Amino acid sequence: MKFTAWATSDLPELDEGGTYRLENLVTDEYEGRFSVKLNRTTSIDEVDEEIDVPESGGTSEEREITEIDTPEEWVDLTAKVSQLWEPRSESIAQVGLLGDPSGTIKFTKWATSDLPELDEGGVYRLENLVTDEYEGRFSVKLNRTTGIEELDEELEVGDDAIAVEGALVDIQRGSGLIKRCPEDDCTRVLQNGRCSEHGEVEGEFDLRVKAVIDDGNEVHETIFNQEATEELAGIDLDEAKEMAMDALDTTVVADEIRDDVLGSYYRVEGPTLGRYVLANEFEVLGGPADAEETLIKARSL
Repeated sequence: MKFTAWATSDLPELDEGGTYRLENLVTDEYEGRFSVKLNRTTSIDEVDEEIDVPESGGTSEEREITEIDTPEEWVDLTAKVSQLWEPRSESIAQVGLLGDPSGTIKFTKWATSDLPELDEGGVYRLENLVTDEYEGRFSVKLNRTTGIEELDEELEVGDDAIAVEGALVDIQRGSGLIKRCPEDDCTRVLQNGRCSEHGEVEGEFDLRVKAVIDDGNEVHETIFNQEATEELAGIDLDEAKEMAMDALDTTVVADEIRDDVLGSYYRVEGPTLGRYVLANEFEVLGGPADAEETLIKARSL
C-alpha cells in the first residue's frame, strides 16, 4: 500500500527496508485505490524484526488486454509493442502501447526497474504487471518484479476503435479550461489547486470536453483532448486562458463551448477507454437540434 509523509509533519525519515510500528495514520482512497498518510499526530517506532512482504503483491492472472477493467491488479500478458514514444521524465525508461488481438493498452516501464529494453514490433510474454486506471483509461506498469520473455512469433493487434453517430446532448462537469498535475507521469485534473496524488501543486492549463452523445438507442461518454477540443470549439488554449482571465472565472470557457456545440450531430471515431470513447477523429453531421428537446435529454441522463 502506498504511503505519504507530509513535509509539514516534522516526522523522522523512514528507511527503505526498515520495519516500523506506526500509529495514528489517516486512510485515503482515490478511484478505488487506497493509501495511508502520515501527519504530525503519527507516532513512529522502529522495530528490530523482519517482515516477509510478497514481492509481487499478489498472484498474477493471465489476461487479454480488453479484460483489464480493475486497477491495482497483477496480470500476465502476451503482447506486441505496437508503439513507443519519448518519455516525459527521466524516471521513466519506456512508455508506449502494448497490443494483442483484443486491443491496445498504454504501458510504462520505470527506470528503476532495471528491465531489458522492449523493441517496437517485438512480441513478449510479460508477467507481474500492475494495472492502473485514470478517468476510465486503464494502463499497465512494468516494475522490478516483472518478467520479460521475447517470443519468436507474430501477433495480430486488434483494433478497439468504434464509431459513434448522434446528437451531442450534454457537456459534463470538468470540461473546458482545466489544470492538470505537472508531476511526472501524472495527468490528474486538479480540484481546488490540489492533486489527489501529489497534494497542492502549480498546475498546467489544458483544454478538454467530456461530452455525451446520444445515438437514439444509448448514450456514449466521449472525451475530446486539447487538439480535438480546439477543433470542436474553434478556440485554442491561449484564447481560452484569455477568456477566463477577462471574466475572472474559468467556467466561462465551458459555457462558451456548450453554447456552440450542444444539440449538434457528430460522427466520432476512436478507441474505447473504460466507459469513454476517445475522440481521435470526428466530423459534424448537422446543426443543432431543437434546443428544448436537447436540454430535456441532457437533464434525463
